[in-house]
Amino acid sequence: MADLAPQLRRSAHADFQADGVLAAARTLRRNPRQAAAEVVDDLPEDGLVATAVVAGPGFVNIELTDRALLAQLARRLGDDRLGVGTPEAGVTTVIDYSQPNIAKEMHVGHLRSTVIGDALVRVLEHLGGTVVRRNHIGDWGTQFGMLIQYQAEHPEPVPGDTGTMGRLATLYRLARAQFDTDSAFADRARRRVVALQAGEPNTVAAWRDIVAESTRYFTEVYDRLGVRLTDADTVGESAYNAALPAVADELERRKVAVTSDGALCVFFDDLRGPDGEPTPLIVRKRDGGFGYAATDLAALRQRVVELHADRLLYVVDARQARHFRMVFDTARRAGWLPPTVPAVHVAFGTVLGPDGRPFKTRAGDTVRLVDLLTEAVDRAREVVAAKNPGLTGAALDERAWQVGIGAVKYADLTTNRTRDYVYDPERMLALAGNTGVYLQYAHARVRSILARADGDITVDLTAPLEPAERALILDLDAFADTLVEVVAGYEPHRLCGYLYRLAQTFTTFYEHCPVLRATGPRRGNRLALCRLTGETLRTGLHLLGIPTPDHL
Repeated sequence: MADLAPQLRRSAHADFQADGVLAAARTLRRNPRQAAAEVVDDLPEDGLVATAVVAGPGFVNIELTDRALLAQLARRLGDDRLGVGTPEAGVTTVIDYSQPNIAKEMHVGHLRSTVIGDALVRVLEHLGGTVVRRNHIGDWGTQFGMLIQYQAEHPEPVPGDTGTMGRLATLYRLARAQFDTDSAFADRARRRVVALQAGEPNTVAAWRDIVAESTRYFTEVYDRLGVRLTDADTVGESAYNAALPAVADELERRKVAVTSDGALCVFFDDLRGPDGEPTPLIVRKRDGGFGYAATDLAALRQRVVELHADRLLYVVDARQARHFRMVFDTARRAGWLPPTVPAVHVAFGTVLGPDGRPFKTRAGDTVRLVDLLTEAVDRAREVVAAKNPGLTGAALDERAWQVGIGAVKYADLTTNRTRDYVYDPERMLALAGNTGVYLQYAHARVRSILARADGDITVDLTAPLEPAERALILDLDAFADTLVEVVAGYEPHRLCGYLYRLAQTFTTFYEHCPVLRATGPRRGNRLALCRLTGETLRTGLHLLGIPTPDHL
């Protein structure tokens, strides 16, 4: 029976169920129940398995001994990594996320890319992988000629200047309005683009000032969100300008791209527009300029060739699915993306308002990310102050940030990333239900129990286990597998679901198994369960980028 490889899964009928015997039996042309019986007979008598029985058409239900479960508890408790291995060791992942535009304020649409990307970075690194973060910002193109030219012609202070990003946002709106209505100004702006591309010193200096001002703003937002992106991770479209002609020439030389109506295009047999005409990826425009398709191809090639990426992830809105499919296909046809290097569009849905439509302000404008975060922290301050009237000043501000930002992130991450979700600040700040606040409270409660305990925490392998203790040990044991599942599908919501289930299982354990009032070996074992639960909750929330205050 050595050829049989049953897959073990948690089961409502036993600790684990081996459900791979059925498939193996079909392959071997064997009776499934007989094959399952042979698996049971071949199990070693090593004190790990209490019972193993054949069930249904060929399942094997397995119950572990109390000693085996307690030994696993002790091993995880004595391991700084809580039993989590490093399956990503030796794998380099380049992950592209957030992607704001220079001279534009970040809005609610940037939230999902930023927090999903940050969570994936944290999990990949925790599993031993090397992660290269890339914040691919829009810092090139016609809009900069427009901005710089308007600034040169209107050196006076911008009306309503707020001193930071608000100035650039207002400047952009004014410049865009004149660009759209004044053809002479539009011509001057286009000439300014040419000057920028040619490296004219005054134009380049003005461009650098705009980029620097925007970058300072982005850093403030990332710090407020508690994500790991830094200035060093920012690589704008401008960084690839020198490579674009060579990208176009190589695609043309390899006959991947052809000239069509004056533009250099890549065509795909199965991609057509509503009119039935082929939909091309335009590498070089009719006027000789390059769009973001060429920039994305240059960035992809650089990430594989120079950064030696083993995996490419792009955390970008689902509406860009066709674009990335064309870019990846083009890169593979050009030989820049080897079959051994997966390129994945980690698509995500939209944040919706209460009306079920994309989240907007009452005036119909896109919600600024800073405003959304400010509202969440302000609401969290009210929740925290009501629960802890004695908490004031800086301590209250810090706790409000921890709870408010944690609530925003968890509400986003707990949703399957491919789905839309409704932004509901009241629900996401609830102390009950599947919320970040509930998990923070669960972690704080564990810390409170441990703070009131005294003496060493040791595991006694001879003490019998209550059902609630067994259930908690088995849930704690699933942490490592859950992190592997997160990476397999690039789905942070799986970690959210696991942590919520763990918190619920701990609540059941605490209700049925007194901890501080317990005596003898059981007290030590239950304190060990509390400590491992607290560490698992803390680590899991950290991997989601969510703070874990010891008090709530």
